[in-house]
Amino acid sequence: MHRFSEALSYATILHAKQTRKGSDLPYVSHLLSVASLAMEYGANEDETIAALLHDAAEDQGGKPTLNVIRRKFGAVVAEIVDGCTDAYAEAGAKKPQWKKRKVQYIAHLYAASKSVRLVSAADKLHNARAILADYREHKEKVFKRFKKSKDETLWYYRRLASTYKELLPGQLADELQRTVTTLEKSATSKNDLHAKNKKMSVYRNLDAAFDRELAKRTVATVHRRK
Repeated sequence: MHRFSEALSYATILHAKQTRKGSDLPYVSHLLSVASLAMEYGANEDETIAALLHDAAEDQGGKPTLNVIRRKFGAVVAEIVDGCTDAYAEAGAKKPQWKKRKVQYIAHLYAASKSVRLVSAADKLHNARAILADYREHKEKVFKRFKKSKDETLWYYRRLASTYKELLPGQLADELQRTVTTLEKSATSKNDLHAKNKKMSVYRNLDAAFDRELAKRTVATVHRRK
């Protein structure tokens, strides 16, 4: 437990000034929840520590922070954290645009380790549960917290859920699927045909972008093996 305690202390310091979207809740609450979910679904010590640190490099310092994690907690933990990071912003630079980042992140899961998939799925499950709980209280205002539209946000979680059902079959993926399905149903008006058509158009556009990215990666993998 010494390594876990050290990781929790490090994560608390790194994220000390960070809160959850749309609340005053300290960000470490999310990290503890993800670590707890990962443990519930079978995480070992390295995977649990990576769950505590899964946002450290992305949100707090980029690759230099990842190097510190590698030195403090080992290469295995660092590789999982790296696999859970959707982009590294260079100092003073913006991250790549949302669509490119999210499509690439989901596509990379097809080549990711089981450990990366486990920690990532635990992270997405906690996020989806939090969005659903907040939607029940605040309705459409919830989606104003995000950089993209409601339909784009819902697509992201729907595609993640489908991907984990394929790549990480089991109770964790099933629970994510149930949570996302409930969120979609809650946030979609049954009687607003225009809104439903708009949502489907967004889904088709993003699905096509994802399919192109996955096909590109598949071709690249085949070429590397030759």
